[in-house]
Amino acid sequence: MPDTRVLVVDDERSMRELLAIMLRQAGHDVTVADGGEAAIKALKSDTFDLVITDLRMREVDGLAVLRAAKEQSPQTVVLVITAFASTETAVEAMKLGAYDYLTKPFKVDEIKLTIANALERKRLQDENQALKRQLRRERGFENFLGKSPQMLDIFETIRKAADSVSTVLITGESGTGKELVARAIHEESPRRNGPFVSINCGAVPETLMESELFGHVKGAFTGAVANTVGLFSAAAGGTLFLDEVTEVPSSVQVKLLRAIQEREIRRVGDTRDIKVDVRLIAASNREVAKAVADGVLREDLFYRLNVIPIHLPPLRERREDIPLLVAHFVRRLSAELGRPVRSVTPEALAILETYRWPGNVRELENVIERALVLGSGDRLDAPGLPPDLRRPRDVQDVAVEIPEDGLDLEATLSQIEHRYIQTALARTGGVQTRAAELLRVSLRQIRYKLQKYTRLTRQG
Repeated sequence: MPDTRVLVVDDERSMRELLAIMLRQAGHDVTVADGGEAAIKALKSDTFDLVITDLRMREVDGLAVLRAAKEQSPQTVVLVITAFASTETAVEAMKLGAYDYLTKPFKVDEIKLTIANALERKRLQDENQALKRQLRRERGFENFLGKSPQMLDIFETIRKAADSVSTVLITGESGTGKELVARAIHEESPRRNGPFVSINCGAVPETLMESELFGHVKGAFTGAVANTVGLFSAAAGGTLFLDEVTEVPSSVQVKLLRAIQEREIRRVGDTRDIKVDVRLIAASNREVAKAVADGVLREDLFYRLNVIPIHLPPLRERREDIPLLVAHFVRRLSAELGRPVRSVTPEALAILETYRWPGNVRELENVIERALVLGSGDRLDAPGLPPDLRRPRDVQDVAVEIPEDGLDLEATLSQIEHRYIQTALARTGGVQTRAAELLRVSLRQIRYKLQKYTRLTRQG
C-alpha cells in the first residue's frame, strides 16, 4: 500500500526509532507516540491504516490503544508487540480485534513479513468496501436520477419504505424504472446483505407459476424428479420482486395472498407449511385499479400488495430530468463502450428534451447508446440521433391529454409556447434572432414572450 499511514506506539525510545526507521525505508508515512496517552490523542485527531503498539506501557497500556484504534476506525489494523507474552493477554488482544501478536525480541524479517501481511489485509478490506459501495451505486438509490418534484417525492418514499418490511406496489409505464426502484428499496434496507430475487410473472407459463414461486417436492407432477426450492425460499432474508404481478394466474393469487398474510408457503405436493422471511415488492405497467375491476387481480390481494404505493411518472411528464439522465448515460456508456464522448451539443439536447419518449428511460438509454456507437468525435450531436427523433411531427401526431378535472387552456398553451421558445434558444445557442427564424416569428415577439413569462414566474 503506497503512502500507508502507520502509528508506532512504545514508551521505549530505541524500539520506537527502530520501527520508525524500518517503516520509513519501506516508504510508509510514520507517526510515533511515546506512550498510550499520546497514541490515543493521535488517534482522535488522525486516521491510520496500521497501528503497532507495545502492550505494557506506563499509565495507558496497549490494550487501551487497541480499543481506541478500533473505536475511531474499525478498519484500522492493529499489531501488538510485547516482551511479556502470556496466553491470557494474547487471547484478550485478539478478542479486541488485534491482527496479530508478536513477542520481543523479534527478528526484523519476521516483523516485516507480519506488517506486509497486515497491510495486505487492510488493502483487501478497503477494496471490498469500495466494491460494496460501487455495487450499491449500480443497483441502488444512487443510480436513480431526477430533480423533478415527482421524483423528489419518490426518493423520499423510497427512503421511508426501505426501513420497513411492508409490501410495496410500484406502478408505471414500461421503461420507467420499476425494477430499479425495487432494487433501490432493497439496497437501502437492512436486508441489503440478503438476496434480491426477481421474477417476471408474465414470462412464466401458468402451469409452472405455483412451482416457480413456492417450489415442489419430488413426484408432485410429471417431471418433478427432485425436490425444488421456490423463489420465496430462495429470497429468504432478502427481497422478492414480482414484476408484472397482474399476470399471476387467479389460481395462484389465493396462495400468494396466504403467503403474504401468514408468512408461510406450501410447496406443490407437500403437506407441510414452511415459514418464510421475505420482503415482497410487486410491480405492474397496467392500471391496477382497472385490473381489479376487470377481475384480473383479486381485490384482497391488491390491498395486501398496495400497502406502500409508488407510481413512476412517464419521462414526458418530467422533462426537467432528461438533461440529468442524458449526462448520466453519456458518462457511463462512453466509459463502457470506450468512446471519447464527453458532452452533448445544445441542438442534440433540445431534440432529446422535446421527444415524447414512449419507451421512457429505457428508450432514452438505448438512443444514447446507439448515438455513441454510430457517432464520432467527442460530442454527441444532433445528426447522430435516430431520424425519428429529428423529424418534425405533424400537429395531428401530438398526443392531447385532458385530465379528468379539466385544465387551464390558456396557461397550458402558454407553457407549450415557452417550451418551444426555450428549445429554439437551446438549439441556436441562445441567439434570439436565429431562434425567431426557427419559430417564424419576429425578434420582438420572442423578447415580449420571454419578458411576459419571466413576469408571470415572479408573480407565481
